[in-house]
Amino acid sequence: MKLFRFRAVIALDPAAAPSAHGYLSGTRELLVHGTRIDDPGTDRFFPAMMTWDEENTLQPGDHAVVTLTIADDDAPSYLAAGQLFRLWGAGTGHGIISRRVFTTAGPS
Repeated sequence: MKLFRFRAVIALDPAAAPSAHGYLSGTRELLVHGTRIDDPGTDRFFPAMMTWDEENTLQPGDHAVVTLTIADDDAPSYLAAGQLFRLWGAGTGHGIISRRVFTTAGPS
């Protein structure tokens, strides 16, 4: 199974139930819900690790630029630049993919 990384802008819904400590960078508490690019009637949930550069925790109502790391060969069929997605978990939110991240060794 390949790892894929995507940069995204997210917004956590203000009405979401806050976790006891917010979301720390590296959280695995949220799922990414996307629709298939070539078949918008097909959707899927992906377990993801979400990281960001700042040290602060994310709380309901926050906006952030994050990196989503997903271990699933089908991820590029659902997530690409400009693709909207929903976050699902203890809190909910939404976002848009800004780009897929590539490393010097090739696709991540």
